[in-house]
Amino acid sequence: MAMTDTLKETLLFVDDEESILEVASEYFRAKGYHILTAENGRIAADIIASEKIDCCFTDINMPEMDGLELAEHIRTVDNTIPVIIMTGYPSLDNTIRTLKNGVVDFLIKPVNLNQLEICVKRVMRERRLFIKNIFLTKEVEGKQRLEALNRELTYKVKEVNTLNRIMTDFTTIGSSMDLFKRVVELSTELTRADEACFYVINEAVQRPVQVARSVVGGNGNPRGKADRPSAAGDAPGACSMDVSQLILDNCNEDKPLLIHENSSVHGLPADIRSMMLVPLTIRNKVFGVLAVSVLQGDVRFSEKDLYYMSFMANKAAYAIENIALYENIYENLFATLYAFVGAIEARDPYTEQHSNRVTKIAMALCRAMGGTQEEQDILNVAGQLHDIGKIGIRDDILLKPGRLTDEEFRLIKEHPVIGAKIVERLGLWDREKTIIRCHHERYDGNGYPDGLAGEEIPMLARILSVADVYDAIASDRAYRQRMEEGRILEIMYGGSGTQFDAGVIDTFRSLYGQGVLKSIVESTP
Repeated sequence: MAMTDTLKETLLFVDDEESILEVASEYFRAKGYHILTAENGRIAADIIASEKIDCCFTDINMPEMDGLELAEHIRTVDNTIPVIIMTGYPSLDNTIRTLKNGVVDFLIKPVNLNQLEICVKRVMRERRLFIKNIFLTKEVEGKQRLEALNRELTYKVKEVNTLNRIMTDFTTIGSSMDLFKRVVELSTELTRADEACFYVINEAVQRPVQVARSVVGGNGNPRGKADRPSAAGDAPGACSMDVSQLILDNCNEDKPLLIHENSSVHGLPADIRSMMLVPLTIRNKVFGVLAVSVLQGDVRFSEKDLYYMSFMANKAAYAIENIALYENIYENLFATLYAFVGAIEARDPYTEQHSNRVTKIAMALCRAMGGTQEEQDILNVAGQLHDIGKIGIRDDILLKPGRLTDEEFRLIKEHPVIGAKIVERLGLWDREKTIIRCHHERYDGNGYPDGLAGEEIPMLARILSVADVYDAIASDRAYRQRMEEGRILEIMYGGSGTQFDAGVIDTFRSLYGQGVLKSIVESTP
């Protein structure tokens, strides 16, 4: 049977002698303990499964489950519960068996109740210390696991950031040479290397050709500064050690090479302490090799360093291939568009080279007005293509020698819109497209196709408008001869603030006075 109370520690007494259970229960309840009793080990095991027990006193010899079996069961389900054996038949064999089962004390019947209480207090004190030690141990283990997880997470975050940085850096680079420079700069930053060089491999040249170099410290160069290109081992910009043969040998393997510690490696100069060679492959063919070196100090490259460099080489190869493809497409597009312009000018021999002259004049004006290189590049495209829309104008209108009718003039005024749409469909040059559309707008708002005025007209379109009109009236046309110089200047200066932006005309006046514009017109046939 089981008896319960709501007091402090819970003691479980297990004995097949009911008198012992009654005496112990009465005594310890009076002392403020919560008492549970069981007649044998099986009943005790059921109680332990449903109740929280702080200490168990048990006889050895009982039916169904004896005390030693109960002690083993308790040790299995909860090793924090202390078990005290009470027996009237002590033996060496039983004593040894109790120790094996984790019993904390062994009392001989008849047990003095005062002695039993002292035993309970001692065991409870030891149990509290034992449990506290378990909690502390678990807390330390938990903290250690948390620190290990935190270190692992920090490492993973660092790794992801590194890989993301590599991918991000290469997406914004627009030329192959800039990409080579960034590869070597990033190599020294990520691996703590002293030197990184990128070599291009070409079957026509028997030695690797260095195209970019980054050094740390030596030669007065700060970390990541890229030197000028040179052949391996030749000029002052070359890597400090000649590793040409090692590079060529590694190209045949087409696999990354990690030399953690230089122990007289064949083909590797003794001054290089650690090195990585990473091939850059495009379409299954080695295009170049990245050589990263440690020349001094205790830094040695690891498998992780090689992984980063291989990842970077892979992304660089992809970027180089895209750049090459883009540059090829870009050049082909320009060739096609210029062919359109050439076809237009071939239809009208009077306007041949008009686009070239307009472009040069517009760029000169832009440069004199403090325009950036980017703005000049935009004008270089827009100027060459500003009349491309005339490809859609019929010859009988475009080449008409006499005055145009209103309908014919309406049709020819569509060429800026046609030109802008041609460029728009290519998906490139948004700013250039806008300039092409706006190059016939007037500052006073009376131009076409949109009737824009003043600041509504892009500044580069205002510049192009001045260049276009000047070359048009300073050149022979199908419907008239080149105007007299005085009449040309009268139209240009007289249009300041009405047809043209006054600021652009002021610059035009200055360049004209210097003979710059006349020189452009005369030097472009």
